[in-house]
Amino acid sequence: MNKKELVDRVAKKAGAKKKDVKLILDTILDTISEALAKGEKVQLVGFGSFEVRKAAARKGVNPQTKKPITIPERKVPKFKPGKALKEKVK
Repeated sequence: MNKKELVDRVAKKAGAKKKDVKLILDTILDTISEALAKGEKVQLVGFGSFEVRKAAARKGVNPQTKKPITIPERKVPKFKPGKALKEKVK
């Protein structure tokens, strides 16, 4: 399912306008992204939690030159599903 399909389904289920649902969805995603950028954890009880973790620096290989390179440490977003979501998917 892509974003458009999600908006369509939510609008149909909620009996709302697609325009309004899209605005709300965009706002939710922006707010979660901003919180993660600040290093905050976002917990949605029953659904899951989003957090930022550090990926350690590591060695890699440039595929074009086959020379070894160092891939620097970076921050990556992670999602951990909640118990209710795990049960629903089961």
